[in-house]
Amino acid sequence: MWPLQYKDFKSGCMPVAFRVEGPSLVKARRYPDRILFESRFMSRHYFGTDGIRGHVGLAPITPDFILKLAHCVGRVLKRTEHRPTVLIGKDTRISGYMLESALESGFNSAGVDVILLGPLPTPGVAYLTRAQRASLGVVISASHNAFHDNGIKFFSSKGSKLGDDWELAVEQLLGEPPLWVDSVDLGKTKRLNDAAGRYIEFCKSTFDGDLTLKGLKIVVDAAHGAAYQIAPAVFHELGAQVHTLGCTPNGMNINQDVGATHPQALIAMVKENAADFGVALDGDADRLQFVDREGRLFNGDELLYLMTCERVAKGEQLGGVVGTLMTNKAVENAIVQMGLKFIRAKVGDRYVLEALEQHHWVLGGEGSGHLLALDKHSTGDGLISALQVLQTCLRAKKDPGELLKDVNLFPQVLLNVPYKGPEAWRASDALKALMELHEKQLGQDGRILIRPSGTEPLVRVMVEATHLDNAQRIAQALAQAI
Repeated sequence: MWPLQYKDFKSGCMPVAFRVEGPSLVKARRYPDRILFESRFMSRHYFGTDGIRGHVGLAPITPDFILKLAHCVGRVLKRTEHRPTVLIGKDTRISGYMLESALESGFNSAGVDVILLGPLPTPGVAYLTRAQRASLGVVISASHNAFHDNGIKFFSSKGSKLGDDWELAVEQLLGEPPLWVDSVDLGKTKRLNDAAGRYIEFCKSTFDGDLTLKGLKIVVDAAHGAAYQIAPAVFHELGAQVHTLGCTPNGMNINQDVGATHPQALIAMVKENAADFGVALDGDADRLQFVDREGRLFNGDELLYLMTCERVAKGEQLGGVVGTLMTNKAVENAIVQMGLKFIRAKVGDRYVLEALEQHHWVLGGEGSGHLLALDKHSTGDGLISALQVLQTCLRAKKDPGELLKDVNLFPQVLLNVPYKGPEAWRASDALKALMELHEKQLGQDGRILIRPSGTEPLVRVMVEATHLDNAQRIAQALAQAI
């Protein structure tokens, strides 16, 4: 059980990724085009939306469990490969050292070789897993959470998220006794010393060779996280004059008042330094927030639209774009007006990826800043997304605000409501009645989405309406009911 350390209602207009896991089947209740109330339950006990995450020192984020987890993952890998190799990267949390050692021991005990990458963004681990032809990539990170949390997530040999079946296979083994291999078959460990340099070159390769960032002043905020050395180097080597923020980690300051979840510091520094752009990443650098010279903040929905604009201007045949249930209706309308299809996946970048692969499309994303360009990388990458947005502005010779002048976002309010368990609010007849009442009031001019978080002990209440006051009023009423 997570410790309840979160204050009451935190409001904002930035959607985030979440999902709930539990013991029963998927259930969904939808109000067409307006209210969406979705509960998702899986038979998994440990895996959530993006791997396993929790408070360090409390189950499951303890050294003994993490060792057992790695041992079980190794056994699953050995079902199809005699001598698997896994890569392990991490962000800058102080607990990363402890969990890295536990993972290493667990894999070695199952006869799996380990390559340690050191601090590296999540998408960097995904890239190197594919480039090194490894069996699996492992990331030690709790993404945008505070330092006292940590987690483990996995990438396939192709650098993509693993499916539910794989996670269920691992969980099944967690309930069985370990099968230690003989000493002669124990795995070995080594370190890849140039991991950061290889990933820097990969990021730069996704930026069109006929363009340069020379003459641009860019503030880069790495959230004191995994990209604290890598992000400034990428922009500097492409020609930009770089000012850094959130690039001095001490093991306990990751995401603290900086980064994609706290963009106010970036906005202030962009204005202070008269910079052209500001780029904010989160702790593991897979999400992006973007600021222009006026200090205007652009969320993931808007950035997805900008990335789409450039592809259309270049004559690329995109087919369509994937958003989520949280994507702002105004962005959907603008993309459709470009002659493209737009579909909404469940919240979570893994579901956006699944929809893109199903339709053979390349662009998708979430308002939180998880953006996918599958012709550039196999997973969401904050650095590569930033380069794609900059590329859009350079080619159009316009600032983001100019390119978005005809996209008037619907006001969106998001409240985070602490909860002790997933069942009580879900079974509330009073909440259901209140939702139905507000659905009628909104009509076709708004949407409501209530979902449990898959990464924090929270219920997310999102209300979208044509008027902000109306959205705030409805969101507060629903949050109070929960």
